[in-house]
Amino acid sequence: MAILQDRWCVRQVVFGVVITCLSGFAAHGQQPYKIVDHWKIGGTGGWDYLQDDPAAHVLYVTHGPRVEVIDTNTGKPVAAITGLKGTHGVALDDAGKFGYISDGGANQVVVFDRSNYKTVTTVAAGTNPDGIVFDPATKTVWAFNGRSKSATVIDAASNQVVATIALPGKPEFPVADGKGNVYDNIEDQNEIVRFDAKAKTVTATWRLTDCESPSGLAMDTEHRRLFAVCDGGKMAVVDADTGKQIASPNIGDGPDATRFSSKYQLVFSSNGDGTLTVIDAAHGFKVLGNLPTRKGARTMAYDAASDRVYLSAAQIGPRPAETADNPHHPPIVPGTFEIVVVGR
Repeated sequence: MAILQDRWCVRQVVFGVVITCLSGFAAHGQQPYKIVDHWKIGGTGGWDYLQDDPAAHVLYVTHGPRVEVIDTNTGKPVAAITGLKGTHGVALDDAGKFGYISDGGANQVVVFDRSNYKTVTTVAAGTNPDGIVFDPATKTVWAFNGRSKSATVIDAASNQVVATIALPGKPEFPVADGKGNVYDNIEDQNEIVRFDAKAKTVTATWRLTDCESPSGLAMDTEHRRLFAVCDGGKMAVVDADTGKQIASPNIGDGPDATRFSSKYQLVFSSNGDGTLTVIDAAHGFKVLGNLPTRKGARTMAYDAASDRVYLSAAQIGPRPAETADNPHHPPIVPGTFEIVVVGR
């Protein structure tokens, strides 16, 4: 996955958004989600993944050559991790000590101290590390390299690469189940691969149906279900042990991230068409509705403690005429970058 500027043309954004209310929440005795705040960040450049740290009350937001650190109590920036080249994702260890940034522009993983946001070291990865996840069962960090079609596995104790695993195609977002399995979408093959994190091998490759270019991935670890968001307005719900596809609920167009709430049994899909799809995982994967958000707000984090969704967004300028130097990149209006906060 590239930052928003670099991939705007890859998945078409639908400008005519059909808005449905989240009336399904009434049946569950809950209030519907709504936009509750806009946190103005400013600056320039595109963005990619977000990562929440509920215990520390901070949100890490990749933003071009830096990672913004936002206080989730105030919505104000408290720090920035800089000196990077092209950030994609952030993973956090389970001890509350270190974080890991996939710096795709530098082909490396940046390790930082979460107490002061200072860089500790850098670890060479493959070409354009993108999705990244920490596996608590093996204490390893998995960086998925979009252009070299591989996974770099790093031992968190030594910050040394312990394996490089070839993949069948271009990887996207990964998840770990906490029991020694890591999963990742293979975007250009419409597949999910499963890894044995201890053996550092691929143990299964599952073809998805009715699912084009899977990007974001989330997991219900209790019920062993994977949720992959795809082009064409579909989500693939997959059994994490057998690879069987259980359901294909409709979502908005141009998704790039999905998250799961274990407490409320809800799945969220952030969509480039300017909607947040909310799905009831406890009752047949019924779509509860599509909340209007912000056009291009297609990456997100979910804070389970506050039941809030955070989405990166900015104003997008008119698409310029295509040239050899700029074939398809609509401009991001400087100073308009923000976090859209959704709650209830």
